[in-house]
Amino acid sequence: MKAIGFKSSLPIEEKDSFIEFETAKPIPGAHDLLVKIDAISVNPVDFKIRQSAAKDTVLENPKIIGWDAVGIVQAVGEKVTLFEVGDPVYYAGDLTKQGSNAEFQIIDERIVGNKPTSLTNAEAAVIPLTGLTAWEILFDRIRINPEKDKGKSILIIGGAGGVGSIAIQLSKKIAGLTVIATASRPETIKWCKQQGADFVVDHKDLVASVREAGFQHVDFILEFVDTNAYWDIMAELIKPQGHIASITGSAEPVVLNKLKSKSVSFSWELMYTRSMFQTEDMIEQHHILNKIADLLDEGVLKTTLKETYKGLSVENLKKAHQLLESGKTIGKIAIKY
Repeated sequence: MKAIGFKSSLPIEEKDSFIEFETAKPIPGAHDLLVKIDAISVNPVDFKIRQSAAKDTVLENPKIIGWDAVGIVQAVGEKVTLFEVGDPVYYAGDLTKQGSNAEFQIIDERIVGNKPTSLTNAEAAVIPLTGLTAWEILFDRIRINPEKDKGKSILIIGGAGGVGSIAIQLSKKIAGLTVIATASRPETIKWCKQQGADFVVDHKDLVASVREAGFQHVDFILEFVDTNAYWDIMAELIKPQGHIASITGSAEPVVLNKLKSKSVSFSWELMYTRSMFQTEDMIEQHHILNKIADLLDEGVLKTTLKETYKGLSVENLKKAHQLLESGKTIGKIAIKY
């Protein structure tokens, strides 16, 4: 099969930052599906791993990355029960396994969903990673209860990005929250409002901007940009007994003591935790993807696709990575094979 990968962690502008090569089609294990991929999406995790996985070294075999795909099941492992050959599926993958920047991929059935029937393959390919991340951070980490918490306020830092775009929709449409999203450019402000944000505030002076919008404090904060940069701001804006959750990691230790007087909870979210550690509830990702597919098919949620490139090629992956590295991306980028 054709695949695209890298042997060294090089700047994206360099010729061999991605290389095309031929490799054996993978063979599914007991719980695996073999999927013929038709469309993929590109996420910030892709360029972060490309930049770090082969630093100061040359790998013997190219590393294939990519964690969003739509395709058709070609073969199933002997213990597979959730899918059959011919099923259209979508999924975000597993950090410990080969990625989706290839013609075929094996994937554990427990982290795969049925593709939304109303969406094109490109429209569906941009949903799994961000959809799972947003769902888990809202309903598994913060444990928002749509009945009990309806009408409460949520601040989403990084509203126009991939995760922010779907988190706005889930917060508004499913959780019933009052959504405040950050954005500063006219096009990102417009995008956040299109996703359903009630208020859009300027991240450059966030405390003043949130308060100008009429909120002294907020019940929940989702941080999708830079935990350290926003830590003191979040500690200031969060309500007593509120909850902050982040996906971005931390270059420096976070000072949890700043949350103590308000009895504020803090959570990390990593969408790969369930697959990486083979948790007992790993199949939850199958159920979440199916719930999201139903909501997309019912028109409650909408795709966050902003741009589509045609063809699995080094050129298209480089173009997508360059755009993501710029930090100016709105919504999501798909590559249709």
